[in-house]
Order: sequence, then C-alpha cells, then structure tokens
Amino acid sequence: MAFDPDAPAPPGSALFGLDTPPKEAAVWVLPVPFDATTSFRRGAALGPEAVIAASHQVDLFDLRFGTPWKDGIHTAPLPSEVLEWNREASAAAAPVIAKGGARPGDERCAVVDAAGERVNEFVAAWTERALEAGALPVILGGDHSVPYGAITTCARRFSGMGILHFDAHADLRDSFEGFRWSHASILYNVLAAPVEIVRVVSVGVRDLGQGERKRLAEDERLRVLFDPDWARIKLAGDDRRLLIREYLDLLPEKVYLSFDVDGLDPSLCPHTGTPVPGGFDWHETMLWLEELVASRRRIVGMDLCEVSPGPEGDAQGQGWDAIVGSRLLYRMIGAARALEAKLRSRSRAR
Repeated sequence: MAFDPDAPAPPGSALFGLDTPPKEAAVWVLPVPFDATTSFRRGAALGPEAVIAASHQVDLFDLRFGTPWKDGIHTAPLPSEVLEWNREASAAAAPVIAKGGARPGDERCAVVDAAGERVNEFVAAWTERALEAGALPVILGGDHSVPYGAITTCARRFSGMGILHFDAHADLRDSFEGFRWSHASILYNVLAAPVEIVRVVSVGVRDLGQGERKRLAEDERLRVLFDPDWARIKLAGDDRRLLIREYLDLLPEKVYLSFDVDGLDPSLCPHTGTPVPGGFDWHETMLWLEELVASRRRIVGMDLCEVSPGPEGDAQGQGWDAIVGSRLLYRMIGAARALEAKLRSRSRAR
C-alpha cells in the first residue's frame, strides 16, 4: 500500500510515521538515549522516544521546504545497549554531580568516561555505515555529548568541513565535573580530535566560562555570534538576514549542523537540561535554516540534542518540548534535502 502523508501515523511507526528501509532512505536517523553527564536537569535520554512519538502529529507538507519525507527517512531502533550504558553511567555520575563535581581519584568518573567512549564508538560506526550508504546521518540525542562520533566521522569523510553550532553555551570546557565526555565539552573534544575542522560558527551563545572566553579569543577556528549582539540588532529593527549571511559566509562549503535546543528561547523547550534566558524564537531559527539553504552550503551531517520531555510529557511525546523538537528536526532535515536539490540543479546547469 502506498504511503499516504495525510493519513494518521500508523501505531508503532518510526519518525513522522515512516518506516522507510535503509536502502530506500536518503536520511538515516539514530536515536541516542544517553544523558549521564547532564549537570542540572536530567531527562534528555527520554528525548529520542518522545520526539519520535510527537513526530506522528507533524504534517509532512512543509511550507518552507516542501516534502522531505519523499526522499526517505529511516529511523534506527532505539539502541538497548545505549540505554544500559546510560543506566550504569548515570548511577555513577549522580553522586559526583550532587557533590558539585569529582574529587581527585574518584573512580566513578572512569565509569562515566568509559560509557562515553562506548557511545562515541557506537555513534561513529553507525555514522560510517550511513555515509557508506550515501545517506545523511542524523543523531537524535540525548545530551550534547552524544554527537562526537558523528562529527569526527563526517570530518574524516568530508575534507575542509565546518560546524554551525546552535547553543546557549560555548561547550569548550576541557571537562566538566570531572567527566571528559561531558555535554559541556563537545566542541572542545571535537577540536582536540585528530580530524580537520576548519571553522566553527556558534550562534545563540549567552553563557560561558572564563576559560572558554579565552579559548574563543585564541583559536582562529572559532567564531561566535553572542546572543546579546543578536538582540541589539533585533531591537534596533535592523535586517537580521544581513547578520545571518555575515556569519554563514564564515563557513566552508561543507557544514555539519549541531543543534542544542537550549540555543532556543526557553519558552520553546522549557525542560531542556540547562536553560538560559534569551535565545532564538521559532521564526528566527527558521530564518537561519532558510539562509543556510540560500547560501548553497552542503549539510553533511547533523544532530539535535537536549530535548527533554519534562514531567508532564514523559516519553509519550505529549509535552511541548517534544512537539517543538519533532518539528525542528523535520525542518532541519528539510533544509538539508533542499540544499541537496539546489546543488544537483547547479551541477546539471553546468
């Protein structure tokens, strides 16, 4: 039976009601339910399941990017091994976090770091399979530690890759609370990896440590649009498209899109682990995606992290955070597929 995009999603179906086999999908999505290093509010490990459930209410004709579902979106099963690693690591991490971080020689940090390394290897191996199949790899977290394996694998595959990073935080700590693979360290770890990242453009940043500020001033690969600077342009009534284009022009042709939902205004994802006042509203976020498509840069991989369904939403996708997260994910995928269509059109024109 042909898929009807206007019909209700079948019970038990994957993202957006689709059950596309991997060989028929241009997009592969990997749920990664891991949040052991979350330092303020837990819950991002429930994010993948909640986003998948909420995605069954997403209408598949998109006013901005058309019908990305037609290119095929395959969702991997929720990985039971990651759930187990998260359970073990969270049990070890909880007393460390409760005490304000690790003391020297705390062996519990080694347990958490070992779990983080397993997640990294798991995500990297899956990303390699997706790329070998010619698919766009999409990581659905989980906390923001989980895309390390995807980012580094994409960087090895695509020479001269850059990162467009939406986040309230700089994520440049060498570790946090004693955990090497912390959600607060994703960019530090990626930039320390033996791969080439030519540029990181971070937008929405409004919380950072003194050491991170120093790193931003010293590392020529790093550029940041701080949230207060965005707010000044917004309040002055200036054309925000010009500012977006200025920062997108800093990126190379191939881009990995990393999106922590705390980069949004907290009214959109209020239960995310480390919310901060400020951030992008929905239409501003869509403007970034539209301008990214217009720039003709190629999205080679992406992640969406830190969606936490909250106590009233749980994993059934009925909370506001999962509703927003599912629609944001569809728009991100839509932007990537629209870019591919533009690039194919340009290639044919030559």
